[in-house]
Amino acid sequence: MVGLLPLLLLLPVFLYVAAPRIRKMLSCGVCTSAVQLPGKVAVVTGANTGIGKETAKELAQRGARVYLACRDVQKGELVAREIQTTTGNEQVLVRKLDLSDTKSIRDFAKDFLAEEKHLHILINNAGVMMCPYSKTADGFEMHMGVNHLGSGVTAYSVHPGTVKSELTRHSSFMRCLWWLFSFFIKTPQQGAQTSLYCALTEGLEGLSGNHFSDCHIAWVSAQARNETIARRLWDVSCDLLGLPMD
Repeated sequence: MVGLLPLLLLLPVFLYVAAPRIRKMLSCGVCTSAVQLPGKVAVVTGANTGIGKETAKELAQRGARVYLACRDVQKGELVAREIQTTTGNEQVLVRKLDLSDTKSIRDFAKDFLAEEKHLHILINNAGVMMCPYSKTADGFEMHMGVNHLGSGVTAYSVHPGTVKSELTRHSSFMRCLWWLFSFFIKTPQQGAQTSLYCALTEGLEGLSGNHFSDCHIAWVSAQARNETIARRLWDVSCDLLGLPMD
């Protein structure tokens, strides 16, 4: 037991030194596209922190005009200035968007259409997890209202992996768990790779509707591939939002 003590004391040091290599090994998906985006317009929701911030920064670095769609505009402005300074791209704009309020969503869409003729890239990144029970401004349960009804339908669904972000802010247990396994958790920059891959890689149009993880098509359950269930979910969602079903 005495002989093991030095090894136990050295373990935290080893993990600290090896952490970057461990994260890199676990983060096997990397977007290698060299596509540049001058003249392109992108919207990234939840872009004032974490994966969304890193995604917006990369799109701005490639020359796109990037809209940071954020609930906290003040925080968004700070991030926009940071991205502008880092990338040299002044076309990083902040607009108010609260996914827990359909009025805010409609106002955002209306104002965006008044500013832009085209939208080339939409990254629905914002979401909530394990927040205390509450309802959106429209009376929907918060997780359902924000993550599904608020974000709408996208061409691809992606899983960024286990990423160090503010998504765990509502759960002390999850924050402790994230801290305990921090050596094995992706950074936000690593977590942004799959979203960037789907947004930037040419030739993926025929794979619309697939689920991606680590920059590859990922397996999904039979229920997720069931067209009848998908249609029913679509119809119910449209009915809840008061939208036409077709």
